[in-house]
Amino acid sequence: MVKLHESWLGPLQAEFDQPYMADLRAFLMAEREAGKRIFPKGTEWFHAMDVTPLSEVRVVILGQDPYHGEGQAHGLCFSVKPGVAPPPSLVNIYKELKADLGITPPRHGYLEHWAQQGVLLLNAVLTVEAGRAASHQGKGWERFTDAVIRQVNGLDRPVVFILWGSYAQRKAAFVDATRHLVIKSAHPSPLSAHNGFFGSRPFSKANAFLVAHGQTPIDWAVPEN
Repeated sequence: MVKLHESWLGPLQAEFDQPYMADLRAFLMAEREAGKRIFPKGTEWFHAMDVTPLSEVRVVILGQDPYHGEGQAHGLCFSVKPGVAPPPSLVNIYKELKADLGITPPRHGYLEHWAQQGVLLLNAVLTVEAGRAASHQGKGWERFTDAVIRQVNGLDRPVVFILWGSYAQRKAAFVDATRHLVIKSAHPSPLSAHNGFFGSRPFSKANAFLVAHGQTPIDWAVPEN
């Protein structure tokens, strides 16, 4: 069931061997045996670490939970599968992308193009019960994803951390802002986007930092499928 790029396996092996991960596996198995539907599907739980190798991470965008609607979640935060309408937060992300870089939003919400360039689209919690937001919080995923963030924080090159909202900012509070660029703003949710997300220009700031440190900028334009 564990499907992630080999570059993460060694660094995260100690986490997979911890008792809390055995407890998490037991919880997920029991939920399935009880007939509950879990999103995303098992092969996509670690998709963020599968499509974006540790050695290639240049930007981290931190989300909270997978989408809990039918056919939405596929293991990348804020992203939905092709054919699924972009959710409200992603619509606002696209609005800021247009205002920041002049990029016309695509008609879909599939952000694999970002992930393939080294943008780690990481949720704090990697599974959810269908129709029940935040239902798998506090079961162990947060500890695991803390370890993922620590691995990126420990890289010997600077990385951009984009932290939208207080939850992401608390979770990644230990990131070394003297070596990495930490971009903070309000969350893109319709409830908070007007409180500092719009106008925050995270995409141009990230690229300017990468270029200043001799790295290739991200092509934030999401191609139409």
